[in-house]
Amino acid sequence: MNILGISCFYHDAAAALVKEGLLTAACSEERFTRIKQDPELPKNAVAYCLERGNLTMNDIDYIVFYDKPFLKFDRILTGYMGQPFRSYKAFLKALPVWLSRKLWTDHVIYKELGFEGEVLFIPHHLSHAAGTYFSSDFNDSAILTIDGVGEWATASYGIGEGTTIKLLKEMHYPHSVGLLYSAFTYYLGFQVNSAEYKVMGLAPYGKPIYSDLIEEKIVKIHDDGSIHLNLDYFSFHYGLTMTNEKFEQLFNHPKREPEEETDEFAENIAASIQAVIEKIVLKMAAHVRQETGKTNLCLSGGVALNCKANGLLLKQNIFDNIYVQPASGDAGGAVGCALYASHKLSDGPKQKQPFFGIGPRHSANDCKTFLDKHNIPYKAQSEDETAETIAGYIAEGNIVAVYQGAMEFGPRALGFRSILADPRNNNMKEKINAAVKYREPFRPFAPVVLQEDVADYFDCMGDSPYMLFNFKVKREKRSLIPAVTHIDNSSRIQTVTEYDNKILYKILCAFKKQTGLPVLLNTSFNLRGHAIVNKPEDAFATFCSGGIDKMLLQAYIIDKTNVSNEIIEHFIFEKKLD
Repeated sequence: MNILGISCFYHDAAAALVKEGLLTAACSEERFTRIKQDPELPKNAVAYCLERGNLTMNDIDYIVFYDKPFLKFDRILTGYMGQPFRSYKAFLKALPVWLSRKLWTDHVIYKELGFEGEVLFIPHHLSHAAGTYFSSDFNDSAILTIDGVGEWATASYGIGEGTTIKLLKEMHYPHSVGLLYSAFTYYLGFQVNSAEYKVMGLAPYGKPIYSDLIEEKIVKIHDDGSIHLNLDYFSFHYGLTMTNEKFEQLFNHPKREPEEETDEFAENIAASIQAVIEKIVLKMAAHVRQETGKTNLCLSGGVALNCKANGLLLKQNIFDNIYVQPASGDAGGAVGCALYASHKLSDGPKQKQPFFGIGPRHSANDCKTFLDKHNIPYKAQSEDETAETIAGYIAEGNIVAVYQGAMEFGPRALGFRSILADPRNNNMKEKINAAVKYREPFRPFAPVVLQEDVADYFDCMGDSPYMLFNFKVKREKRSLIPAVTHIDNSSRIQTVTEYDNKILYKILCAFKKQTGLPVLLNTSFNLRGHAIVNKPEDAFATFCSGGIDKMLLQAYIIDKTNVSNEIIEHFIFEKKLD
């Protein structure tokens, strides 16, 4: 049975193919269109999934959508009708796209994808739950999903046993952990549904001095982790903004404007809402543990990408084991709904699903064709020689982009579309933020470390292959890796084995051989405002447009000093703000 999962029309559109019970391909539409968080029907991602599975649309048994549009529309109408005068502008903006497209999702799929089979619709939080449980290696687990909002649900918990999932309880809109965090994202001048991670990165610079005020006035936290928002301070339920004037009056400070310098107030606000979110997540997890009796936890939804909260949850030992789906946001809903349908419609066994190797891949021949076409100089070496050369470049202080293998699925770059640098350089964080990524100076960078050496550098005894948990850098190692040690001495680490990523593993081994250090700085191969690179030309244009010194393009090494100014000027693109 071949099942195609789709998420779209809100943000982070994606498609995923489950072929005979196995996740075979998955990709976000933004990687093809270059429109960051592209919400449109993922035609390109669908075409990729079919190509990867060696299928045509006629071979697809079902297309599954990650949401129930009519239930979502019911929630939106109910909210607007509750405050018709204040919601008038938002209603007029939303109605045309709902009536012309979103309510007719199945017809859009039939028409624009040429599909003639049956389209199924799975509830949003069930898609999240299935995406995390069915891709885990647990056969018995509690499940917790937390995000902004699906149809009505904003959080849910349940259990997974064998090939079945049962959700036991939901929290409903407008009371939402994700929307609460997004409201503070908006207040801090960052883009909602896109830049919540900036709040997380800013938080360690401040002190949570407003946490009590937030709990007193804005959100009531119950013992089971459920919350009740005081809607007097919000406008998301009726308007086009997240917060209102009363919110600003509470903190006696206006909303920060985008691109305005962050200050002590912004840092303290970020620290305060992060502390509140962590408190909620811990209470939810403790309640789920008590109610389900399970010792394993599968976590998903946009809030599950808050690696600081995840790291704290891991340290509390509420559960013996925790798995977080690598694409926990809406893009991962495409995987979840497809896996759910696969298990519901067939009797195949549950199996751990791969998240490496399922994205688009452009071969070494594709890359060579591109390089030769544009007369771009390069050199080719054996795999082991390449690893030694790349490690040497990094040890000498060069910033190196790596484009190899199949693209990652999810928001984290895991060494297949990454920028690597030397973590020993105290100025490297500032250099990459300013001259390579063109992003805010407070943003941290993550370390990638050999799995066998992780416990020597971080308070992590297991594996962390998807960069979804924060760990503390050991005190005696902090001076050795300052570029990946955040201001609170934490790091969002990625562990690497030869099985997960052979080339990155070899580069790390070579770097360790040359420097004694099994750690590198790893950030995504893109510039601020742009999606992670997909095609070879995307990679080369990004290489030309940022302060990257060298690049590995599959089997070929490119040195910017050998590339003519004419070629660089041809490919350079305009920087964006997000």
